Amino acid sequence: MAEAFVGTWNLKESKNFDDYMKALGVGFATRQVGGMTKPTTIITMEGEIITLKTVSTFKTISLVTIDGGKLVHVQKWDGKETTLVREVSGNTLTLTLTLGDVVCTRSYVKAE
Repeated sequence: MAEAFVGTWNLKESKNFDDYMKALGVGFATRQVGGMTKPTTIITMEGEIITLKTVSTFKTISLVTIDGGKLVHVQKWDGKETTLVREVSGNTLTLTLTLGDVVCTRSYVKAE
């Protein structure tokens, strides 16, 4: 099941990302840059180990677990918690970011 996630994914579409960043407490200037950034997500698998990297000119992050065929990343800091859930359908990867009642979805298409 995890093999479906393996590949390089380029951001195609993003919905409600500015509101999500506001809920995170991200300042205006950083939100402007973040909104223009088109990250690439690279997922590899070696045996039981999955590596996920989200790469952009702005920031690079990694760390993930698998739950029910979905890649789940929970971040906690300063009393806040956000969940990033990635799901694959065909050549589309959907990233759902949730912080409290703010939900953002970002759609990626698999690079050829």
